Amino acid sequence: MEQKPLLPPPAQAAAEAESGISMRQKIIIGVVALVLLAAFILSIVYLMNPSSPTSTIRDIFIIFMALESLVIGVVLVILCIQLAILINLLQNEIKPILNSTNETVSTLRGTVTFLSDNLAEPVIKLNEYMAGLKKFIDLVRPSKW
Repeated sequence: MEQKPLLPPPAQAAAEAESGISMRQKIIIGVVALVLLAAFILSIVYLMNPSSPTSTIRDIFIIFMALESLVIGVVLVILCIQLAILINLLQNEIKPILNSTNETVSTLRGTVTFLSDNLAEPVIKLNEYMAGLKKFIDLVRPSKW
């Protein structure tokens, strides 16, 4: 019984598998974003009501700016921590690995030089002498017709 080869997944399924977000999750995220945007617009329209004083609007925007600066501060702290972790990783883990690799390469270079000088060159010389001796014997010995 011959099995048919499996077909590759459709392009959309492959893209979803790559991004990890399904179409349903994308729709839910879009709807939530639209609801938040609508709530923000409605709150601005409500605050623009002529009966509300300008100072209230100013105070609300000051609160928004304070929250935004708080979020930016937290993000900067996280960024500094991540940078410190990266520097620690480079100094304490990557650098010793590179040093160990350099030592290994130096040892390997010495081993190859030793083998070349003490094994390969004598074998090559022996082959040269044996080839010369064989040629000499072929010249001296009468050929068989």
